[in-house]
Amino acid sequence: MRASWRLILAAGASLILSACGGGGGGAPSGSSSSTSQSVGLTATAALGEKIFKDPSLSLNGNQSCASCHVADRGHAGPFSADPAHATETGSDGVSLGGRVAPSIRYLVFNNVPFGIDSEGTAAGGFFWDGRAATLAEQGKGPFLNPKEMANADVATVIAKLAAATYANEFKALYGQAVFNDPQAAFEKVALALQAYQKESPEFTPFSSKYDAFLRGQASLSASELRGLALFNTRDSETDPSKNKGNCVACHPSAIGKDGSFPLFTDFSYDALGVPRNWKVATNPAQFDLGLCDNGTDTINALNASTKAALCGKFKVPSLRNVGLRKAFFHNGRFTSLTDVVTFYVQRDINPDQFYLDAHNQPDVKFNDLPPAYRGNVNTTEGPYNRGPGDNPALSPAEIADVVSFLCTLTDGWAGSDLACQR
Repeated sequence: MRASWRLILAAGASLILSACGGGGGGAPSGSSSSTSQSVGLTATAALGEKIFKDPSLSLNGNQSCASCHVADRGHAGPFSADPAHATETGSDGVSLGGRVAPSIRYLVFNNVPFGIDSEGTAAGGFFWDGRAATLAEQGKGPFLNPKEMANADVATVIAKLAAATYANEFKALYGQAVFNDPQAAFEKVALALQAYQKESPEFTPFSSKYDAFLRGQASLSASELRGLALFNTRDSETDPSKNKGNCVACHPSAIGKDGSFPLFTDFSYDALGVPRNWKVATNPAQFDLGLCDNGTDTINALNASTKAALCGKFKVPSLRNVGLRKAFFHNGRFTSLTDVVTFYVQRDINPDQFYLDAHNQPDVKFNDLPPAYRGNVNTTEGPYNRGPGDNPALSPAEIADVVSFLCTLTDGWAGSDLACQR
């Protein structure tokens, strides 16, 4: 179903990975990762780093890009310790984001513009719904989002930038009159943020235990190896009883033919029927439809039936650094990797344990989608292709092994196991 996009995306990502060092120079030959290289930033990227870390560019001077994309969380959301919150509070101190802040690490390798192939399969783009075509475009969004940095308009952002301690650096790079045209200056802000994410090795370290394993510099434990095997076991057309994780169908885990290291995403979209998270969705009449509601010209040009078939689909995220996250899926419904994998393998066998109403009572299956779109949910690929009375694709022990493997994908490994949100 996703084959045509996978070929295009894999080829494009491999080219960039090769150009950028591909996580240490390719095949397991002992080459070092990009974090061991001394990489200087261009003036544009250095400026982008200052913008990225500057809270003064928000409504109340208290939130920067780095506030929701924290380095020691794999550049994903920090998430509040308050259990009543599933997403982060905006600069106004009141508004909660509607979606979990995704990791922005390794996004430089997502180089295919958002599009839909002849089979109606979408891929590419940025954000959970693909509404931004480039890293630069994605960087603009939070400044103006009322639930995030909450600036009233572009002119407000640029006025704050003009008062920043590094304003003279911005003028030196783009001209003394740069702030006279707020929209043009805002475009340069976005390009600077993009340059920072593309050039800084902190966004592409390839320094996990699994990367070391691929280089022949580390050994995986017995549990991690079992988890890897389960992760990589694809659906069998001849013997469904052998079907296990099938995770690799959307999260490729192997070294590319050119030696590029895996990104653990195929950049596609899928409708998983994630349960409603009542900590985020307080209005029962509102639904986050994801891809079909991203507002792009590509989506808006589709006929009604084709567009409707995309409702409920969200971007397949990279699983790199997934063990550092504290909320999973676009709505933060689950808070541990064990719960996530359990949902994958038991969703259709025992839905009542996942689909609950606002009072924590059993609710209808796929309750975070309107009835008209529940048929879009993926029920044909493993491990979903089961029903009540069937055995799940993975046992509790096998789930634990898969989680052990996922914990090897955290960057910064130096010989000892790292903390993991099991």
